[in-house]
Amino acid sequence: MKNDSSTSAAPMKGLVGPLRSSEPARALPAVPPAVYLLEEAADLLVVHLDFHAALETCERAWQSLAEEPTSGTVVEVKCSLCVVGIQALAEMNRWREVLSWVLQYYQVPEKLPPKVLELCILLYSKMREPRAVLAMADAWLQDPDNQGLPEYGSLAELHLLRVLLPLGRLSEAEGLAVGSAAFSEEQREAVLQAICTARQQHTREHLSSQEQQQMSQEGSFSHKLMSLLRLLRRLWDAAASHLLSQPFKKSLLAALILCLLVLRAPTSLLSTATPSSLPFLYQLAHLFRRIQKATLSRLYPLALRD
Repeated sequence: MKNDSSTSAAPMKGLVGPLRSSEPARALPAVPPAVYLLEEAADLLVVHLDFHAALETCERAWQSLAEEPTSGTVVEVKCSLCVVGIQALAEMNRWREVLSWVLQYYQVPEKLPPKVLELCILLYSKMREPRAVLAMADAWLQDPDNQGLPEYGSLAELHLLRVLLPLGRLSEAEGLAVGSAAFSEEQREAVLQAICTARQQHTREHLSSQEQQQMSQEGSFSHKLMSLLRLLRRLWDAAASHLLSQPFKKSLLAALILCLLVLRAPTSLLSTATPSSLPFLYQLAHLFRRIQKATLSRLYPLALRD
């Protein structure tokens, strides 16, 4: 930590000039205690790497500033305390608490100092969570009081490149680039080129996603078709094995013999009244009885035995 005497000497040089004998001595403004706490917090953060203690020191400094009247020094000290506190939270992997921690002191996003907003955008874009800071940055950029600040152009460009484009909000980015007067012509041309590149990349990714989805659907249809064909093959094998079983073979053989007998004596079948056809009909009836008994004996063996 720096020496207190050297810290208090800086404002004395700027505030007190050479005194004349006729001028009364002017009182020096008191240095807020938060200034010393800020130095202590920065020392804990950078030198001692005690991030928890640095965060607690920043919170104590904020509490001490609640009683201080608003001045340029107080505003700068508050901003610096937020910067140290954000860095301490990030080092402790508590970066998700940054927005709520900052807003508990500034209440609304529109009142954030530009440096604090810039740090929040950089932090959340680095952690690939730009959506978390989207609403805060939009509110700050739309506030009329902030549009006259010298940092407005750089923050608008940072918001466009680090938040809007990664989220695919290309229309909003283009509207901000065209409608904002904070961009110079060179900045506007570079930003519009970045938007055009992002749109082309988004189109390619969309087409690639559609192709992959179509290929997945075709693969799913092919898989279903192959499964159906395998099922039909199993059903065919089962039906073939059942049809080619032993009883069916005998029935098929009997039908074949019957066809041969019919083909051998077509005239006898057509003229059943002739005496020559009677022996053949007796043989055919006898064959039918044998086939019937053989079939019934397999189907109802107990009934035939009884």
